[in-house]
Formats: sequence, C-alpha cells, structure tokens
Amino acid sequence: MSDHIFTGSGVAIVTPMFDDGSINYEEYGKIIDFQIENGTDAIIACGTTGESAVMDAKEHCDVIEYTIKRVAGRVPVIAGAGSNDTRFAAELSKEAEELGADALLSVTPYYNKTSQAGLIQHYTYIADRVNIPIILYNVPGRTGVNIKPETYAALSKHPNIKATKEANGDLSVLVRTMALCGDDLDVYSGEDSQAFAITAMGGQGVISVFANLMPRESHDLIMKAKEGDFKGSFEMQKKYIELMDMLFSDVNPIPVKAAMNLFGYKCGPCRLPLAPMSEPGLAALKTCMEKYGLIK
Repeated sequence: MSDHIFTGSGVAIVTPMFDDGSINYEEYGKIIDFQIENGTDAIIACGTTGESAVMDAKEHCDVIEYTIKRVAGRVPVIAGAGSNDTRFAAELSKEAEELGADALLSVTPYYNKTSQAGLIQHYTYIADRVNIPIILYNVPGRTGVNIKPETYAALSKHPNIKATKEANGDLSVLVRTMALCGDDLDVYSGEDSQAFAITAMGGQGVISVFANLMPRESHDLIMKAKEGDFKGSFEMQKKYIELMDMLFSDVNPIPVKAAMNLFGYKCGPCRLPLAPMSEPGLAALKTCMEKYGLIK
C-alpha cells in the first residue's frame, strides 16, 4: 500500500444534542474546530460514539455533510456507513462518498449476524459500489460477529478495502491478521487501551474516544510510537489509562458525553435507549477528570 487514510489519532467524535434529542450543530462545529486545532489527524463522524445507531438516514447524512463542510479539507473525514442491511450500507456509503467523505468506516453486520462467507460477500458488495477507501470495523463485543484473519486476508485483496479498526481485544489474533495481510491492510486500534501496542506492532494509529477530551495527547502517544520512541509512547499509555478506562465505565458514549459536558461543551444527553450515568458513576468521572486537570 502506497498511502494511508491517516496516520495518528482519529477522533470518534461525539454528536452534541439538545435536551429534546435534536442535533446541536453550533456546538458540534466548535468541537470539530477544537479537535483540529489540537492535533487530531482525522474526524470519524457517525460512529458508535457519534450515536449513529439512533439516527435516521437523513440525520446521518446531514451530520456527515456538516462535518465535511466544517472540516473543509483540514483533515480527512471518515464517515460511519455500516449497517446490518447490506443494501442500505451500500446506499449510505455511496451517499457519503457523494457528500465528499474521504473514507468510510463500515461496522460488521449486527443482530442478524453472518458467517465469514457472508462477511466477504457483504463487504465486497459495498466495496464494489464506491470509489473511496473503506475501513472495516471489527467490534464483536457489540455486534456478535468477529472477522477472522483468513477473512481479512480475502477482503484485503479488494482495492477499496484499505484498513480495519480492530477492537476484538485479542492481540495474538491480530498478529496473525497482520501476517496474512501484510501491506494490503492498515490496522487502527479500536480501543484506546491498546493504542500503543497496536501502533508498536505496525499499526497506523487509533480511532479514539479518549481523543474527544485530549486530542493532542492521543496524537502524541501514537506519533511517539510511529517515530520509534516506544518508551515515551508507553509512558503516555500508562499515564492516561485510568481516564481511558473511565470513559468506558458505562456504555459508550454515555461517559464521554458526560465528560464533554463537564469539560465545558454543551453535548447534552445521549438518546434513548442509553440512559444517563448514575450519580456514583458521574462522581467517579469528575474525580478522574480532576486528577488529569481537565476540570477543577
């Protein structure tokens, strides 16, 4: 592979909302600008953290379009465009391409699940219908489907399937995937807690929840590893691991939206069925953020 969609830290950006659940675009624009001004290497819109699962198709495309216009070419915009309906995923992917997305993030089918053969057919169907690169998203803890190394090897031969966001938690399996795919597939960590390890193994970086709060630190952690400063990168991983874990102390994106509200942004609540953090959970989040100097 001669180039990469991005290298470094891409933020899985939150979608700020008003109390009635409508999208707060003014605040969203401020968050996008904050990210770019503080070193984020890519914006991933309408991912899990962006609450894409509770957006209708029009809202989904509206958020992608707004993101692309606000970013205005400053960093790559990667549009979440996955679905458990292959035809709809392809339609959404094509729409994101037409809106100007630089790449797509395509989660594995969920609920109805599928076989490995089904994964190959699903992703090939989508990839055949777009002309921009696709990042596969493997997160079996949410979807119930796991992309196996041999399946990655088959998919990576498609010219539009360029990378994976890997969040299966098993680094030994990822080693086999990387051995089978070589330069045909870039790897991004889908878990902040594994950002150093996957980058040190040869990955291109992280698609990060942590970066919503600390984009510069997330960028620096990755770039130290990319530049061979493994000790420095691992020290950063250790330094921020408590906050990274705290942002997953409840179902994502509940904690990160709460944290962004505490940080000073008007991100509002998550849409149902995600409920607010418990009072003890919120108190623990505040204490953790105070430790890192994010709030007083």
